[in-house]
This record gives sequence, C-alpha cells and structure tokens, in this order.
Amino acid sequence: MARTAAPGSRERILRTAGDLFYRHGVRAVGMNQVIDAAGCGKNLLYTHFPSKNDLVAAYLRACRAVRDRDAAAATAELAHDPAARLRAIVAEIAASTTRPDFRGCAFRMYLTEFPEDEGEPARVARDYLRDTRAEIDDLVARLDVADPGQLADRIWLIVEGLYASAARPHSAAASAAATRLVDDLLAAAAPR
Repeated sequence: MARTAAPGSRERILRTAGDLFYRHGVRAVGMNQVIDAAGCGKNLLYTHFPSKNDLVAAYLRACRAVRDRDAAAATAELAHDPAARLRAIVAEIAASTTRPDFRGCAFRMYLTEFPEDEGEPARVARDYLRDTRAEIDDLVARLDVADPGQLADRIWLIVEGLYASAARPHSAAASAAATRLVDDLLAAAAPR
C-alpha cells in the first residue's frame, strides 16, 4: 500500500524548487537537486510534479499569485482613479526591485532562458506579461489623453527598465526615478 504524502509536502517542494530556480535559473537546477534540498524522495516529488515542466509551471504560477496579490494590495483603494492605479503599480514594482534578494522578474528570466519554449511554463510566463501589459493599456485608455497608445508604451518601458536595472548598483535611485517619470508622463498627458 502506498504511503500518503505528509500534509504540506507539495508546498515544501514547490517553495524549495522555486527558491533554487530563482537563485540559479531553471536550466541549472536538476530534479535531484530539488529532491536533496527539499529532503523528499523521488517518488514524492514525481507524485506531486510528474515532470520538471510541471514543477516549473507551478513555480511560475506561484510567482504570479504573489505578484497579483502585491499589485492588488498596492491598488486596493484606487479602483476609480486610473492615474493613481498606474502610479501605484509602478511604485509597487519599483519597491519590489530594491529588495536585497531581488534578482529579476521570474517570468522574464524564464523566457530569457527558454526563448523558444512553447510549453506550459512559457505560457504561464507569457500570460502574466500579456495580462500585466493589458492592465496598463486598460488604465491608460480610461484617461483623457491624446495618445493613449504612446503613453501606455512609455509606462510599459518604465516597467521593463525597472526589471532590467534591478539587482544592480543604484537600483534604488532607478526605482525612484521611474516613479517620478510616471508622474511626469501622466502630468504631461493630462488634458489642458
């Protein structure tokens, strides 16, 4: 008779694998390394995650849940103010990129490692990026500005720049500059 997995074993494996993937990259981390670090057996790992792709997709879904939660918390009181929501989204991203343990965006890092991937992990990463960009587009479309497409493109470039400059010297200065730049763009785009 097969043993029942201990409660929380899936989460422990996922948390351990996620930490390894984020610190070292997905390609660099093997399943045996996850087994050793999580202190679980091979059968338990493969019971919860039949393949490495399943484990990576679960890791990226967990990253998305955290990102969605943090963005929702930053914008909770701003449902009817699209400009304030845009500022809050960029400020939250800027703050997250200055954390000492921040190495970059998990979704962008995955797609950089596996640019040709069409599997589930890539779909999770691309869906997150698409949905985040769509949120910016939707918020900008609610503003009374002459060229919403250009403003959305500029704000998206600021977000991309925040992730690109993270984990580098002076990332805190870049984060502060990014939030000021969004303020400047929104002020310049406001109807006269």
